[in-house]
Amino acid sequence: MFYGLNKIIKNILPKSLFYRALLIVAVPVLVLQLVVTIVFFDSLWIKTTKGMTRALVNEMSTLLELYKDESYDKDEISNLFSIYQDLNFEFVKDEKFDFNYIDRWFSPIDRTLRRELKSRFKLDNFWFDTTNYKELIDIRIKYENGYVKFLVPRDRVTSSSARIFALWITVPALIMVLISLIFLKNQTRPITNLARAAEKFGKGEEIDQFKPSGASEIRRAGYEFDKMRKRIIRHLNQRSEMLSGISHDLRTPLTRMKLQINFIKDKELSKKLTEDVDEMEKMLSEYLQFTSSSFAEKDEMFNLTDLINEIIEKYDNDNISLELMPRVYFNGRKNLITRCINNLLNNAIKYAKKVNIELNKNNNNLFIKIEDDGPGIPKTEYENVFKPFYKINKGRADSKSSVGLGLSIASDIIKSHGGNIKLDKSRMNGLSVKVFLPV
Repeated sequence: MFYGLNKIIKNILPKSLFYRALLIVAVPVLVLQLVVTIVFFDSLWIKTTKGMTRALVNEMSTLLELYKDESYDKDEISNLFSIYQDLNFEFVKDEKFDFNYIDRWFSPIDRTLRRELKSRFKLDNFWFDTTNYKELIDIRIKYENGYVKFLVPRDRVTSSSARIFALWITVPALIMVLISLIFLKNQTRPITNLARAAEKFGKGEEIDQFKPSGASEIRRAGYEFDKMRKRIIRHLNQRSEMLSGISHDLRTPLTRMKLQINFIKDKELSKKLTEDVDEMEKMLSEYLQFTSSSFAEKDEMFNLTDLINEIIEKYDNDNISLELMPRVYFNGRKNLITRCINNLLNNAIKYAKKVNIELNKNNNNLFIKIEDDGPGIPKTEYENVFKPFYKINKGRADSKSSVGLGLSIASDIIKSHGGNIKLDKSRMNGLSVKVFLPV
């Protein structure tokens, strides 16, 4: 029960830190305002309005009693109440007047006035309207063959302090919420910048000089991230430099071996040794390609549809069919995307006769699908083939020139762009490679 309730609350609450912090600040202020407002209206405004209304109704009742007494001069009574009580009235002869009025239950003034008039003059003996006049209230009391009409100033039954109180309690609260918005925005901006920098670094993009800011905890997290980023870049640079040195050192003896092989008279032996040396050079090139750093290349906006068409033209293979959405643009590292598509196509062409390439796009992602009619890969090996240097001997023939890095390189490139790559069975009973990239 508690777990379900906790889950519902989590779903209702905002996910953003900014709005959660704003909720923490705003809710207590609003609750305090609500409590103070309820206490004010209950203890002050409603009670004050009730007392003022009761005094007015008593004055009206006293006036009617005096008006009934023939010993008093009616004009003199009217003048006295008009001057000293600010209560103006007149007698109207109208036996057919309808004393039914519109019951505005949502109006505190109407509710209080109705209650007091009912307790003094009984039901169906009075009528009132608080909306016809802006500053006056029209009250009519049944009297003999007509009614007595009172035009009472509105401030006789309601306190003007309610509006002032509402103004003073609302405006400062809005000002405090606006100030809170500014401060919270300044506090959450460093977290957003840190997250954006981490996202760019995770995708392999170049980050400008990152400067931590904000609270001490956020600054510390920013400094630690910057140190980690620099350590990773230094490690990648050292690895690239080391492998470049190894490549240079190994190519020299391989060149000497090629020269020495040319002097071997046994042609069959010379051919086998040449194939081994060529295989070693290809393996060395794949090692360097796998370990090369992608941080040097910057993102650019390019037409992915044109890029795939250019890649397919170089293959000059009629067995490759295309289903490409026109003018699909993508912001990324063009050379790395080209390398990824080449690796996937080489892998498909090597083991299949027919290959189909699809390119689609929606609001959030773009999709590249490469299908072939080859022998495919067992489902149990879908995850393993993305591991570096992993090769399988069943389902597809193994190649001497391959060291098991093609799919691994393609996967690293796609994930460095924030995407994903999956394998499945194709419609041609071969292998289907699905690539998802964020727009």
